Amino acid sequence: MNVVLSIAFVLTWSSGFIGAKLGAGSASAATVLMWRFLPLAVVLAVVALTLTRASWRGVTPRDIGRQSVVGALSQSGYLLTVYYAIQLGVSSGTTALIDGTQPLVAGALAGPLLGQYVSRTQWLGLGLGVTGVVIVTAADFAGGGGAPWWAYLVPFLGMLSLVAATFLDRRTRRPVRPGVSMTVHCVTSAAIFTALAAATGGVVPPAEASFWVAIGWLVTLSTFGGYGLYWLILRRSGVTQVNTLMFLMAPVTALWGALMFGEPFGAQTALGLAVGLAAVVVVRRGRDRGDAVPAAKAPVTAASAEPAPRVRTDR
Repeated sequence: MNVVLSIAFVLTWSSGFIGAKLGAGSASAATVLMWRFLPLAVVLAVVALTLTRASWRGVTPRDIGRQSVVGALSQSGYLLTVYYAIQLGVSSGTTALIDGTQPLVAGALAGPLLGQYVSRTQWLGLGLGVTGVVIVTAADFAGGGGAPWWAYLVPFLGMLSLVAATFLDRRTRRPVRPGVSMTVHCVTSAAIFTALAAATGGVVPPAEASFWVAIGWLVTLSTFGGYGLYWLILRRSGVTQVNTLMFLMAPVTALWGALMFGEPFGAQTALGLAVGLAAVVVVRRGRDRGDAVPAAKAPVTAASAEPAPRVRTDR
């Protein structure tokens, strides 16, 4: 996995939690998300109709339908839970920490669903990643917070939504070009969030400049940066590698939140960051060594009996 892409992905994906907190101070989650995606969807649709029409050749209604579902899960479902949790009072760092459990779920399911079995060394790295998340989570909870206890369950729903989208996309045997999938995802999310904002009376944006700063931040860094790099690295390197980088989101977001919002960041959080970095190194070495668990030891399912779908990366 390209180191520069990995660093850019971690920073831009983490920026989404910070941008969510910036927007939460001036508008509801539905309003922020509507104005994040509606103008972007219009621009992408115009580009698709004028500049990139060739990319849509061969794209079937079934392809668009599948990508709409992927977008509804990976953008709408995931982001709505993240924003709602932060709006309820869960800190940006804690939300990222809860989302940090995604690699364990994705790694455990990669074998039976995709036939991409995780090596022993990679499992060690995943275990280190979980340890790092637990360390930082304990530090963050020790600092206290004003959110109700059930608010901490909301990000788990978003994590599961993103995991489902990841595996649905990887099971697709007719992958579409990144520009096509990005356009479909954003248009789908714009429709969902606009309907939600209209239903809750949040269509009209606030007049505060901070709101539009947050929108610009989210569109530039989070959507084009984090979201785009997520699917790029996923298709180039696979589920285990891209989700291992998710272990870094929690400590990076916690540090970012400390610098911007004064959220606590102490020695325990720094230790969690170090453990997360070690997890990434271990998983990458496990991939390079290829010390995979023999397939005979893995459960045989309909999904694992099939060859993993080949995803073209030259598009």
